[in-house]
Amino acid sequence: MDSKRKARIIGTGTYLPSKILKNSDLEKVVETSDEWIVTRTGMRERRIASETEYSSTMGLIASKDAIKNAGIKAEDIELIVVATATPDYIFPSTATVIQSGLEGCKAPAFDIQAACAGFLYGLSIVRSYIESGMYKHVLLVASEKLSSIVNYKDRATCVLFGDGAAACVVSAEGKGLQINDICLGADGGPAETLGVIAGGCRHPSSEETVKNDMHYLTMNGQEVFKNAVRCMESMTNNCLDKLAIKPDDISWFVPHQANIRIIEALSKRLGIPDERIFKTIHKYGNTSASSVPIALHELLQKHTIDTGELLLFTAFGAGLTYASSVLEQINH
Repeated sequence: MDSKRKARIIGTGTYLPSKILKNSDLEKVVETSDEWIVTRTGMRERRIASETEYSSTMGLIASKDAIKNAGIKAEDIELIVVATATPDYIFPSTATVIQSGLEGCKAPAFDIQAACAGFLYGLSIVRSYIESGMYKHVLLVASEKLSSIVNYKDRATCVLFGDGAAACVVSAEGKGLQINDICLGADGGPAETLGVIAGGCRHPSSEETVKNDMHYLTMNGQEVFKNAVRCMESMTNNCLDKLAIKPDDISWFVPHQANIRIIEALSKRLGIPDERIFKTIHKYGNTSASSVPIALHELLQKHTIDTGELLLFTAFGAGLTYASSVLEQINH
């Protein structure tokens, strides 16, 4: 490990499908209302991929955007890591499908699965590759087509999720967001708390699993809420303590966009004011692994981040998996 080598994000990109699913559209499908959804989740609309848009195709567009914004070429990418809970196939990996669409890129490629915490888990992996000196430029992608696993008869879950992709180039040099620290955690529990039960080796696809809607996402909302706030608070404080910094030192807080009540409860516990929290939940809903990097890309498009400013990320996902990270803007 080269102690002088510091991994940093030097380019970001996103892709969001053009189709918008508004709360008023959901009112026609399940027993719900715009007021109920906004009050309880903070969501007003979400993006839905078409039949010919997949995690790979969305991730490829976001990847090309990130590579262009990083000022490098596809052939400069030496590794591709994709975080997704909705891969195109069980295998081959979505990462290899994306690689095939990047002209001139012959990088090794693999997927990781940490649900909504996938981007931060992935960031910890690519950081290690960069700072070990093994690679100079790594592409990290988070892409989700959650509409493919959402049961639009289940009003408790169908209002929450949307589709989209984001990507970033992590490098050993250049202007960008230096990864100062990442803290990861997991608290294993029943898959029924938040998960897709069928399709794996425990419940292989069958007529019975299809009939019983076992290929759709299921969630125990109360358990997820309680554990999400607790775990993200603990992991975030751990990350801040390791760097000897306080919430007041953070310029922008970018949390996983799962539920406005979770964001509010967490920000209250951490003592971070609303004006320093970047939110996209009202526009895109919960896009799982791509939630945090989509928000990051929009933050960088809308605000100038000066040298030395700190950004705080945190996320949680099925498993339960959770993670927090602090990044610092470096302009040299």
